[in-house]
Amino acid sequence: MANLQIKGIEDGIYKELKDMAAAENRSVSQQVLFLVKNYLARKKHVNELKSPAQVLLELSGSWDDTRSADKIISEIKAARKNSKKLSRGF
Repeated sequence: MANLQIKGIEDGIYKELKDMAAAENRSVSQQVLFLVKNYLARKKHVNELKSPAQVLLELSGSWDDTRSADKIISEIKAARKNSKKLSRGF
């Protein structure tokens, strides 16, 4: 198993690590290892997700329709139902 030594940690960051480790009943080394493992696991998961641009590109063309725009509009209008529920307001 490898060892890792970190030099030049700011006092404030070290204090936060120490406090966090104490709150979770770990040593500072255990806490740092826990945080690194969590970060790497999350990073792997995030990298597997598709970006919004990828999702959009996959959707492009998926709405192709052989009907004309006028035909689609008339079908939408025909499917609408008039409601009297709000004719007198709330």
